Amino acid sequence: MKLHTHLKKALLVGCALLVTTIVPPVARAGDDDYSFKVKNTTDELITKILVSEDGEKYGYFDIGTGIKPGETMTLVWDKSTNSSSCHQYFKAVWESGKEGKPVKFDFCEKGLQLEF
Repeated sequence: MKLHTHLKKALLVGCALLVTTIVPPVARAGDDDYSFKVKNTTDELITKILVSEDGEKYGYFDIGTGIKPGETMTLVWDKSTNSSSCHQYFKAVWESGKEGKPVKFDFCEKGLQLEF
């Protein structure tokens, strides 16, 4: 009888561990997309927003015709980046061709707004 009780407890603990390791990723898949806001605090049009996980090789967000001075735009991460690090380097490129210095942000932070 004691052995049977111990097996039940071991099975329950094993199931609990399994649920805690599997459920969070599944639950996250149903959440809204990861997004953040970018505000242009300059007097020049932002034409590109560049992003890099390592600070060397940059990709970009599609921001259409750009972010006008004083405008705030919400950007959404592509689902293919969901397994990427929360910490990413960002920089803006303005209409004049000037690139800002890369700044590292934590994109797991809720309500994140970047200002350039």
